Amino acid sequence: MPEPDRVHALDHIVVVLFENRSFDNVLGRLYGPEDGKEFEGVIGKDLSNPIPEWAEHGVDRNTVPYTVATDMDSPNPDSGEEWYHTNTQLFGRVDDHNRFKIGEGVTKPWNAPPPGATPTMDGFVADYISTFTGEIGRQPTYDEYAHIMTGYTPEQLPVISGIARDFGVFDHWFAEVPSQTFMNRSFWTAAQSSGLVVNSPMRKWLTANTAPTLFERLEAHGKTWKVYVMEPMPISFTGVIHYPRLVHRLATHFVPFSEFEKDAAAGTLPDFSLIEPNMLAGHGDYHPAFGRSFSATVDLELDSPSSMLSGDAFLARVYAAYRSATSDSGPNVWNTPLLIGWDEPGGTYDHVPPGAVPPPDPAAPAGEYGFTFDRSGYRVPAILVSPWVEPGAVYNDEYRHTSLIATLTKAWGLGEPFTQRDASARTFEHLLSRETPRDPASWTTPEALAVPDWSMDPDVVGKALSGLGRGVGPALITKAKELGVEVAVGVADPDNAQPRVIVDVLRAIAGHFFPLLTVDPAQPDDATRDTEQDAATRAT
Repeated sequence: MPEPDRVHALDHIVVVLFENRSFDNVLGRLYGPEDGKEFEGVIGKDLSNPIPEWAEHGVDRNTVPYTVATDMDSPNPDSGEEWYHTNTQLFGRVDDHNRFKIGEGVTKPWNAPPPGATPTMDGFVADYISTFTGEIGRQPTYDEYAHIMTGYTPEQLPVISGIARDFGVFDHWFAEVPSQTFMNRSFWTAAQSSGLVVNSPMRKWLTANTAPTLFERLEAHGKTWKVYVMEPMPISFTGVIHYPRLVHRLATHFVPFSEFEKDAAAGTLPDFSLIEPNMLAGHGDYHPAFGRSFSATVDLELDSPSSMLSGDAFLARVYAAYRSATSDSGPNVWNTPLLIGWDEPGGTYDHVPPGAVPPPDPAAPAGEYGFTFDRSGYRVPAILVSPWVEPGAVYNDEYRHTSLIATLTKAWGLGEPFTQRDASARTFEHLLSRETPRDPASWTTPEALAVPDWSMDPDVVGKALSGLGRGVGPALITKAKELGVEVAVGVADPDNAQPRVIVDVLRAIAGHFFPLLTVDPAQPDDATRDTEQDAATRAT
């Protein structure tokens, strides 16, 4: 094998994007003052949020202190994450008429701050109480809402914490949009979201997000790419988000994660690999659980282990596969960094205020809700893994999701910036800075904690299907009907389909759009896969 050369440290890249956790929530206790590092965490800080007077104990307790999580499924039910919820979390504002409202029940002025306001980071408790009430139908007790002010220790999350300590962690990596999943994932790969500000209704993503993508730019410059999706998730949210631009690639470039493991070991990874965890039922994405908001019971066995333990277990699988990429030629650990990131913080507490950012296109009209995209979301975890990274590094400068596009544009010569957002983003290629690479045999080998068993009963799955899944299902079913695909009678009205029906139908419809993600891995390839030409025809 040729001697590793730092010049080639970024010839390829692997990116895995998890879901809905803030930096404080996941990595806030990674280092303390005794570690002698400049690290913006939570240890040694007196952090809290006020309790609104209209809540239980709002008058007598006044505040909720920030503490260690005792529940690996916290927060449960899930916290608010849309733009109007994030407004409350960041600025402490909740309009009286929007109190206890969720989703489309929220109306003008959507808890928005006045122009130029500085985030106070003191509305997490107020928003959680309001959201909980809207989901459950009653106000939470103090013990129920206090867990929004908790975060995890390295001992509770040994995989991500072990990797972060052995490589480089960003302690000022910010989400691009103060809102939820689809917009932020779109900024990762397009540096904008075509003015869209919330996920719902998800049907709009099949027509409205027409922004040019990183994937197309890669192809235009002779670069290869794949999106690897954790099994058994039958769809790719990247494909849904960028459907207008990537519709002809859904059947060829979106494959099960097991193929990443094979490609990494064989040295056949593409130039750009994007990994999606399972973001539906039985998550592998660190996403907060959904059970209590969709069932009359206290908890659902299906969704409970999804919050943290399944995410840490999937990251261990990603890390092991990446570490195995030691082939003598092609992509390997010496020329392919692994970037571990998140899409958005999802309403979990963080203490660092996000700053102003340039709109993607200053000349464009305001987006949904009149938002001009001139302020960002708040901090999320981000870690850079490579033999060329100094172990125990902490990167204190501000980075954002568009730092990925900015870095690849610079390192790979991909042409002009996509938008003003990535044009202004800091790049990270210089962080691959060691004179000699570290041998993968010397890297940490963290072990994930056991993941509890969970049910695959269709009724339970249907009830606890993630919020993303509950939205994407009807959107894909409606699109399939428009394309002339026959769907089951039980989903003639996809918005009101029964839980037991929606699960099977979602997989069947997903197979029309993402045929390689619904292949039975136990079957021979030639018996289960269409040719690329036939599959591409089906996807259109």
